[in-house]
Order: sequence, then C-alpha cells, then structure tokens
Amino acid sequence: MVIELSTGSCLEIRMQDKLTVQRLITAPLEWRKISAFRNKPNDENSNQEEIKSRLKLRNACYHSVQNLLSSSLLSKNVKIKIHRATILPVVLYGCETWSLTVREVRRLRVFENRVLRRIFGPNRVEVTGEWRKLHSDELNDLYSSPNIVWIIKSKRMRWAGHVARVGERRGIYGVLVGKSD
Repeated sequence: MVIELSTGSCLEIRMQDKLTVQRLITAPLEWRKISAFRNKPNDENSNQEEIKSRLKLRNACYHSVQNLLSSSLLSKNVKIKIHRATILPVVLYGCETWSLTVREVRRLRVFENRVLRRIFGPNRVEVTGEWRKLHSDELNDLYSSPNIVWIIKSKRMRWAGHVARVGERRGIYGVLVGKSD
C-alpha cells in the first residue's frame, strides 16, 4: 500500500495492484506565521482560556482527519500514528504550564476516548452478533500508550526539572518555588 498526499486536499491510497485507488478527502492545510506565543500568563483566567482554545483547536484538527481515522484501508497502527502526529501536538501545545481542573481532565479523557473509538471501531458481541461501542477500559487495553492526562503530567514534571536546573539566576525559578519578586 502506498499513501500519497497530493497537492490538493485529498489523500490517495493505492494498493499493490495499482488498480484500487481510494481517495479520502481531508480539510485543506493552512499554514500561518505565529508572531508570539499565546500561553503567557497574564491574568488568573488565562489558564482556562488557553485550555479552552486548545480544546477548540483539537476539535478542528480531529474533524480534519476524521475520514482517515475511520477508513478501513488504513491499519490501526497507521491511524494511531496519525493521531499522535496531528491531534496530540495541537492539544498538548503549552500543556507544561496548565493546572487542570477535574472538569478539564474529564473533557480531555472523553475526547481521547472518542478518537480511540473512531480508530478501533465497534466491537461485535459473539453471542448475539450485535455491534457495541468499546468501553473506556477496553480502549485503554487496546491503546498501549499512556492516556493524555499522564502525558500532560509527565510533560509538567519534565518542565519543572528544566526550571529547577536553571537555578535562581532566572526569574522563572521563583515561580516554581513560590518566591515573589
């Protein structure tokens, strides 16, 4: 199978025999120049506003690759790689500075389960022959990587390690240890 990204807004998947061509329509990619980073703390609500904007961007990114994630031509491993390469970086940008509430944790987990359900598809019950959605525990078993909340926590710990190594010569260290200027 060969996957080619054409210049337009579609992805062509060609099978080995070159006779089968599947075109999956994706949203056109748009590149913008970023003049400044948006995750600078400026007031008490900036954290929640940043997380809200990340969640909105997450939905847009998810809908742009939704056809790929539900395609029967792509393997589950390729779909997981698409998820890790396109959706997760958009969601996790700047997450090192977030302080998550229980509500935000739940929203992130619900979204991740929705993406994983799209990737792994429904499950067929052998006894009755009916299709059903996979439960969260089953999704966690199928998806061998840590969930999004653990990724955020590990990124936060890594960031704290970087700040601790900087020492007192930089102002950010005071934020980490709770000293005010």
